Amino acid sequence: MVTGDEVRAFASTLPRAYEAVVRDRIKFRVGQIVFVALSADETLMGFAFPREQREALIAAEPAKFLLPEPSDLRFRWVRCRLAAIDAAEMRELVVDAWRMCVPKKVWTTYLETHPPGRP
Repeated sequence: MVTGDEVRAFASTLPRAYEAVVRDRIKFRVGQIVFVALSADETLMGFAFPREQREALIAAEPAKFLLPEPSDLRFRWVRCRLAAIDAAEMRELVVDAWRMCVPKKVWTTYLETHPPGRP
């Protein structure tokens, strides 16, 4: 189980990422693009995810992943239940979402110092 505090602590370490409060909800952005958001009660985490892969992800693990709010269906976005993921999976989801928002140079520099699979 992952907490909102753990998501915030990790997401804030990513280059160019910053925390914003929008309508009493925590969101992480790169520039003006939101890549991670927590629900008001911090039980759900929304994150950037390829739209064309969304249905397959949710179908594979419906207890863990769910569709975004109807107003967010047009975006590349999906949600997960924080109680259903561990810290390693949370980090992977957050980094993948962040990667969708930063320039390739920023991502490759990060990868050099943070190889996949390393905590």
